[in-house]
Amino acid sequence: MNTIRYGIIGSGMMGQEHIRNIALLDGTEISAVADPNTEMQRSAATLAGPACRTFSHHGRLIEEGGFDALVVAAPNHMHKPILDDVLKCDVPVLVEKPLGIDGSQCRDIMAGANGRKAPVWVAMEYRYMPPIARLLEEVRAGAAGEPKMIAIREHRFPFLSKVGDWNRFQDQTGGTMIEKCCHFFDLMRLLSGSEAIRVFASGAMDVNFKDEIFNGRRADILDNAFVIVDFENGIRAMLDLCMFAEGSYWQETVTVTGDRARIDAHVPGPARFSPTGEERSSRLVLSPRESKVPIAEDIHVDPAILSAGDHHGSTFYQHEKFLHMVRNGGAPEVSMLDGAKSVEIGAAAEESARTGMPVML
Repeated sequence: MNTIRYGIIGSGMMGQEHIRNIALLDGTEISAVADPNTEMQRSAATLAGPACRTFSHHGRLIEEGGFDALVVAAPNHMHKPILDDVLKCDVPVLVEKPLGIDGSQCRDIMAGANGRKAPVWVAMEYRYMPPIARLLEEVRAGAAGEPKMIAIREHRFPFLSKVGDWNRFQDQTGGTMIEKCCHFFDLMRLLSGSEAIRVFASGAMDVNFKDEIFNGRRADILDNAFVIVDFENGIRAMLDLCMFAEGSYWQETVTVTGDRARIDAHVPGPARFSPTGEERSSRLVLSPRESKVPIAEDIHVDPAILSAGDHHGSTFYQHEKFLHMVRNGGAPEVSMLDGAKSVEIGAAAEESARTGMPVML
């Protein structure tokens, strides 16, 4: 088995999570890391091992070569300029979500990939959280009957501190509905099997960062919102986001209700933010209408996988599938179009929250 060499562009919190998860896969190595921040560069190189080369600019990494796949994990607003260069390389690419910070950027990125032979995979890793993957299996097997409603709740901690506090500002993130919630809009599309046609949102910045100044600027990102999304096939979906609710036992709950049953996937937050510092299992609950007796299944994930990141093992399982594609060919499970569609819904939610009006897609 040939060793697959990865180049990592962006070595902050997510870049280092990618490195830790890639290290769990047989037949892989991190051959190069690029990041303008020398502290992050050094930390990533230490994680990656002595064979890892470091660069202060992604262009130098690309010029030097020596990689079989690239991972782009830079701040959101840097995806477009980095991908303008990366897409000229004929190697598979895993790019962190969101694909771009608005619809225009996403369209330009996809246009830049026209004619490219190597695949581009957008990192929507929430699809691969074990309880959510189980939920998808049950829905596809018909356990809920015909799905009618989707409800997603994320009650969690505020945005973490990142290099340069880039994640505090709409012009660098696209806004909370894109930066954080593109995951959930992607899940809504996946679970509904349909496309969004109407978005209505109510949200605000009510608690977090209100009195803080970052590099001379005040933060301008939502910290809570309700979003309703109507789909072409008649399914309705709702998002309940609160980013000052880190006391919640479950960080995410994804619910699909059909004409036969309701199915809930419950996901705990990262162990490092729990009171005990211990990992917790996730849970799937099937609640049939006929028997009225819920059936609960606790889902356990390998502790080594859980400790490699903050996303309940999903980054590992995503990389497992990405590596299989790199070795064996085929299409990405999460395409650039999937990434663009999730941004489109997020941008509509931002606009609706700002104007108080529904947005038609």
